[in-house]
Amino acid sequence: MVDADTIRTAIRTVADEGGIGKSLCPSEVARALAGKDEKAWRLLMKPIRAVAVRMAEEGEIRLTRKGKPVDPRAFKGIYRITLGPDQC
Repeated sequence: MVDADTIRTAIRTVADEGGIGKSLCPSEVARALAGKDEKAWRLLMKPIRAVAVRMAEEGEIRLTRKGKPVDPRAFKGIYRITLGPDQC
């Protein structure tokens, strides 16, 4: 399994590649880590979510749902990742 530091780095890398003002789907991070094998990258979705929540709580990224910011401790369902306010 991929560790939290590797996931954190992958989130930052994929977000940086997207650029300012662009959001990304967590599955993009999973594919960057595990390749195109759907079974492999799907196993990373929960760990990616956990790391993304921590990063959002720390202000490093923002989590959005339907284009609006969400509380990282309380959101449910599908989400997207954008760079945090101090990263833009």
